[in-house]
Amino acid sequence: MASRLEQGSLVTVFGGSGFIGRHAVRALAGDGWRVRAAVRRPDLAGHLQPMGAVGQIQPVQANIRFPDSVRRAVEGTEAVVNLVGILAKSGSQTFSRLHVEGARTIARAAREAGAKNLVHISALGIGGRSSASYARTKEAGEEAVLKEFPGAVILRPSLVFGPEDQLFNRFAGMARLSPFLPLIGGGRTKFQPVYVGDVAAAIATGCAGKAKPGTIYELGGPDVITFRELLDRTMQWSGRKRLYLRLPFWLAKLGALLTLPLPNSLRPLTVDQIRMLQRPNVVSDAAIGEGRTLAGLAITQPRSMDAIVPGYLERFRPRGQYEHYRG
Repeated sequence: MASRLEQGSLVTVFGGSGFIGRHAVRALAGDGWRVRAAVRRPDLAGHLQPMGAVGQIQPVQANIRFPDSVRRAVEGTEAVVNLVGILAKSGSQTFSRLHVEGARTIARAAREAGAKNLVHISALGIGGRSSASYARTKEAGEEAVLKEFPGAVILRPSLVFGPEDQLFNRFAGMARLSPFLPLIGGGRTKFQPVYVGDVAAAIATGCAGKAKPGTIYELGGPDVITFRELLDRTMQWSGRKRLYLRLPFWLAKLGALLTLPLPNSLRPLTVDQIRMLQRPNVVSDAAIGEGRTLAGLAITQPRSMDAIVPGYLERFRPRGQYEHYRG
């Protein structure tokens, strides 16, 4: 029987050059797909091509705010992945345009192109009535996707960690510059961080048609930790000790408002992110009972933070990345 690569099976990945995207592209290429990485700047996506065989991975230009470019990107594709999302609005890149209208555009184009499978990446902890624009638009985006493509597979990951993350790397970077770290809301909010490689494997499972169509899966790692424990582990693995400054949610939001004039890359947290911190971010009992988790996608041994994070936080140690070699 011919392999998927020999058959020429094609998958289009929107947002393929981002943090989760690069790992998804690698996993899909490893499964034998020809991968079309649809990105706004193909000239900045050259790092994807060595992840597969020669010619297997092709970056193409697409902007989900322009339907014609989306339709061109999905021509002849068998599966489509939507990874596009933002944590803070910037210019024309707004929550509504990307999370709702953009998601609808991709789902419609995938259906019209005859794609068999669509995997849409959402976020854990968005269900119900939330005051965060991020959460509201992510939930509306899911509804738009399922309306256009009823068989779509929705993946809701918790906080995602990995070598290029903006989670442990961000707080370790803050600790390198600041004598204290913000302990927002007393640090009691619970999270279930999931390894980016496991999220990528879940995406590959969905593209292969091995997930239940029209289903929302909740993805969490093996450990549930509080925000304080997350900071504690970051300090431990980066070899630093910092004081924690307790900030009630209202004061943290005020501080986030004062940083609005700064570029998003320089803002510690946005108001929306602080609002999200007010709700637990863990896999629900309903999802566990119904098999809508990593285990339901045949990922039975998800990687833990202890196994992955210390390796890439070593560079933040006070004496440098190779401190342990110096004795």
